[in-house]
Amino acid sequence: MLNLIRKDIVLQKNSLLILLPALFIFLFLERSVIWVGVIFCFAIIMQSFALDEKPSANLLMNSLPYTRKEIVSSKYIGACVFTFLVLLTIVIGNLIIHREITQWDQLLFIASVIVVFISFAFPFSYLFKSQYLMMACGVLFVLYVVLVNTFIPDLGDRLRAGVQTILSFDNSLLYAGGILAAVLLYMFSWMLSIRIYSRKVF
Repeated sequence: MLNLIRKDIVLQKNSLLILLPALFIFLFLERSVIWVGVIFCFAIIMQSFALDEKPSANLLMNSLPYTRKEIVSSKYIGACVFTFLVLLTIVIGNLIIHREITQWDQLLFIASVIVVFISFAFPFSYLFKSQYLMMACGVLFVLYVVLVNTFIPDLGDRLRAGVQTILSFDNSLLYAGGILAAVLLYMFSWMLSIRIYSRKVF
């Protein structure tokens, strides 16, 4: 399975060489570490997933000496690896650009958002295709723009205020509960994706 994870990293090498330096630029232009981190994690993880969705890629993967459980597991572990790379880049970028240490609760919040997103995105993508997920995200973005421009002009400010409120909580029990819930959701999603993928016919 380690070879499958290595394969994803190698296939993403060119994208990482472009996206991670671009992350430095966004950190320089935009001080919202959470927004930048979440967007870059989404982009890298879903691009890695989409590369293996082609029929030829699935036929090749299933002809290799790997079980379908290992194929799915490599995607979930790979998502954690890519998230770690983005978070590490953010930490280094903040030290170089802003001369400040990134707060651990911001990094934890980014990781939690990614874990929840993957928990829903991967089973959906295995059941259908990731392109439908991207279409749904496009529709949600359009609805967001319509809401902001028509009904709730300060929606973005409200969302940022909500995130800051969550981060302002100084309760280790609350953080521990949130982390546990996210991990359990991730594990359930992992098992569900294995079940869905094991039943697919290529």
